[in-house]
Amino acid sequence: MDDETLDRLVGEAQRGSPLAFGRIFDTYSEPIYRFVVSRVGRPSDAEDLTQQIFVKALEALPRYQARGIPFGGWLFKLARNAVIDHARSNRQPLRLDVAEERPTSDAGPEALAELRDDIDAVAKALTELTEDQREVIELRFFAGLSAREIAYAMGRQEGTIRGLQFRAIAALRRSLGIELEASADAQVASSLAAVRARP
Repeated sequence: MDDETLDRLVGEAQRGSPLAFGRIFDTYSEPIYRFVVSRVGRPSDAEDLTQQIFVKALEALPRYQARGIPFGGWLFKLARNAVIDHARSNRQPLRLDVAEERPTSDAGPEALAELRDDIDAVAKALTELTEDQREVIELRFFAGLSAREIAYAMGRQEGTIRGLQFRAIAALRRSLGIELEASADAQVASSLAAVRARP
C-alpha cells in the first residue's frame, strides 16, 4: 500500500470508518503477527497479542498525528511495547523461536528437509546477534518495515538502525558461511525470506 493511500485510510479510520480500519488491519496484521511470534515464540500468545495491539491501535488512533512519524512505525511501536509488557508479565526472556514450515503439496521430502535445515541455520545465526541487531532484522525482514519505521518503533535514529542492520547482516553472512561478494546480501535476505514465509 502506498503512503498516500495509507494516509487517506488513517484519516478515514480516525473519523470512524470501520472499513478503513479494516483495510489497515488487512495490511498490517500479518507483519505484526510475524514480528510478535518471532518475539514470544508461541503462536497462541502471538495471536492474542496481535488482537490486543489492534484494539490498542483503534483506541489510540484518534490521537495519532503523523508529524513525520510513519504510521507503520507508530503501529510497530505499539507492538513492541505489547511484547515487552507480555515478557515482563510472564517473566520470560524475549527470544526468537522459528516455527516449523508447513509442508506444501508440491514439495518433496528432500526439499522440505533442505528448507528445515536452512531455517534451523538462520535461527541459530539469529541467536548469535545482539538483542538490538536481532530486533532490527525481525522488524526489517520479518515485518517488512523501512529503516525509518524501525527507527520510530525502537526509539532510535534512522542512521543507527541502518548501522545495526549492516552489522547484523555481516554477522549473519559469517555465521551462515556466505562469502563476501556482491550477491552476499541477497543470499542473506533470501535465507531470511525463507523464515519470513513460514505461516
